[in-house]
Amino acid sequence: MRNSLSSVSTCAALSFLVLGAGNLGAQTDPGPRGGPAGAGGAYPTLNSNERFFFTQAQTRFEAVDSVSGTEPGTIGNSGLGPTFNGNSCAQCHSQPAVGGSSPGFASKQNPVPNPQVALATRYGATNTVPSFITANGPVREARFVSDGGVHGLYTIRGRADAPGCTLAQPDFAGALANNNVIFRIPTPLFGLGLVENTPDATLQSNLAANQFPKMSLGIAGSFNTSGNDGTITRFGWKAQNKSLLIFSGEAYNVEIGVSNENFPNERSAVAGCVFNPTPEDATNIINPNTTNSTIGTASEMSSDIVNFAAFMRMSAPPASTTSSPSEQSGQSLFTTVGCAFCHSPSLTTAASIFTGMGGVTYHAFSDFALHHMGPNLADGITQGSAGPDEFRTAPLWGLGQRLFFLHDGRTSDLLQAIEAHGCGSGGFQTVSSPTGSAPNNQSCNSEAKAVIGNFNSLSSSQQQDILNFLRSL
Repeated sequence: MRNSLSSVSTCAALSFLVLGAGNLGAQTDPGPRGGPAGAGGAYPTLNSNERFFFTQAQTRFEAVDSVSGTEPGTIGNSGLGPTFNGNSCAQCHSQPAVGGSSPGFASKQNPVPNPQVALATRYGATNTVPSFITANGPVREARFVSDGGVHGLYTIRGRADAPGCTLAQPDFAGALANNNVIFRIPTPLFGLGLVENTPDATLQSNLAANQFPKMSLGIAGSFNTSGNDGTITRFGWKAQNKSLLIFSGEAYNVEIGVSNENFPNERSAVAGCVFNPTPEDATNIINPNTTNSTIGTASEMSSDIVNFAAFMRMSAPPASTTSSPSEQSGQSLFTTVGCAFCHSPSLTTAASIFTGMGGVTYHAFSDFALHHMGPNLADGITQGSAGPDEFRTAPLWGLGQRLFFLHDGRTSDLLQAIEAHGCGSGGFQTVSSPTGSAPNNQSCNSEAKAVIGNFNSLSSSQQQDILNFLRSL
């Protein structure tokens, strides 16, 4: 069903010149497909012990945190704040199932408003909902371009479990007025154990393949790497995190405010707003579920972040439904116009400690490399070797049920998301840059520019086939 990237020839990659007479009519994003989520479960070949660990880890992933574990319904998890964007991993990663991307009111599976709205005043908190957080919009984190860092949407001020804390929210209105804010939405987590267990050599070989047709389209790419051992980092919008454990630890600290064994220092630890010893999340010496017992399951004795990483490592990739003639045609066209040069259809894992996950060829549709995306998508943030307009190729598996697209969730329309890879002129559809920069096709260095030109040269029906294929993933 899927075309191998290595089979793409120069002729095929450039054959867009004779494919169609251009965009002859309107195309429509079919929208998130209905039916079962096809995601969120354990990898199917896991043995019973591994599956049990996955199930327990998912429970920890869904747990709600409060400041000191006293808020009703938080089952004792403590450490929220002093600043935070959410109070649970699953709050942000829930579409179309636990472990996915941002929820939203438009979801067919989970028709609830953006949970960040109600979070502003939960348990007595006195926060004001920022203008960029809306009931029908995506879950977001906010970064200031001036310092590159995440600034928590909310503080624990006013909460019943944070007496005396007077920490104010950041001045988001002022930052917005100065074009000093960019946004990120949650990345989907399904199948990431396969990605983590893909050898660097496999990624390097994949990136080096098909050099001539890539060069003819202006596609290059490079990897973000660890400053310590030089190995490839691959998680996050700019591939800034090396492993799922590091990814978990950073997110727990930054998004929920919980200090942990990876990130042991409390953020925004101002006087009057620190209520717990640190790290707030740590390996359990005593089983918290059994009085005075030092014996427990791997999940019970491990920290939250180890459980979060285990949940991601052992999760199954999302299922695709590609079957109709239009979807199959779109799959072929996706390769022909050049999309597959960055959104690599297939990669293969190394040997794995988990049952059945070694030597697996999987279909994330990403090369996990960094590419220049030009001024239309530039966010002005540098992370590791990823510069202001560089992003990791976003994996497309599971795209069929996502509600929001691009790193900042600026659109729910798949066609707009495709066109945003271009440069906003010469027939491209302009999508406003959150940093206020004006897209300019003459100076645009987006590596996807020529591919978007290829896409726009297709007939209306061919473009629709690609949209239908993407919504089948």
